Amino acid sequence: MAAQVHEFKVAMTCSGCSSAVEKVLGKLKGQGVEKVDISLEDQTVLVTSTLPADQLLETIKKTGKTTSYVGAKQ
Repeated sequence: MAAQVHEFKVAMTCSGCSSAVEKVLGKLKGQGVEKVDISLEDQTVLVTSTLPADQLLETIKKTGKTTSYVGAKQ
């Protein structure tokens, strides 16, 4: 299955928040997650991955941040 870019809205207020998101997704690197782009300014997280969106959503939610799935980008 080809990797897709999934966009999530994550309530992040500081670099510590974005680091927490990067950390949990980083554990999936090599297991389906290829790339993570975090924009603290836009409060978005773009994940390039072959994993299903709901699995990524649950992973990001482990940080305790309010997270919602925006959709897959083409």
